[in-house]
Amino acid sequence: MTAYSKTILCLANSRKTSGRCIAGRELINGQLGAWIRPVSSRENAELSEEDRRFENGQDARVLDIIRIPMLEPRPNAFQVENHLIDADYYWTLDGTMTSAQAKAAVDGAGTPLWSNQSSSYNGLHDRVQTEATLPADGSLRLIEVTDLEINVVVEGAEFGNGKRKVRGRFTHGATQHYLSITDPLAERQYLPAGNGVFPVGQALLCISLSEPYQGYAYKLIAAVIT
Repeated sequence: MTAYSKTILCLANSRKTSGRCIAGRELINGQLGAWIRPVSSRENAELSEEDRRFENGQDARVLDIIRIPMLEPRPNAFQVENHLIDADYYWTLDGTMTSAQAKAAVDGAGTPLWSNQSSSYNGLHDRVQTEATLPADGSLRLIEVTDLEINVVVEGAEFGNGKRKVRGRFTHGATQHYLSITDPLAERQYLPAGNGVFPVGQALLCISLSEPYQGYAYKLIAAVIT
């Protein structure tokens, strides 16, 4: 039985294992509140297509205003925004915002993206060592950048498992970042164009910290909003 509902401005609908990760800022009487990440009861908490569907069969999209039936808060480590959905009920579409309106949701303008002390083999300032610097202030940010570049590259070839990957390069707080993109719309747009560097410029980026993997949480571009 549904315990409560949350209405969010959807700011991410990104890939996660066999499903999606949805996230957004709560809307209360038209005012933006805290971040909310609806999750399922599956092992990796991803949302299936059925989980995130409206009654008309449409999938939740970035910038949709969505009312979601919930069962209980389900925080996981530093992912304090998680709430368990009631999978027995459809989500409700209450409207849509423009990207210009979504700028009001930017919340990472003056602060670093957590810690900038660690980089992966292919990335730059793209992970946080969870044992040393476990974030206490949540795992989601919406930032605005002016110099976004989309890179389509082959990674892992030197290890015998090369795959084409989409990454974003940008500057935030005078620090350059090079992060994996898990926004499926961005992947569908840029992967067919072949390998290369594609200047975008100004964009809103939803940055999400992944669940810990081998001692690190990875910074992911969960949505590219232009």
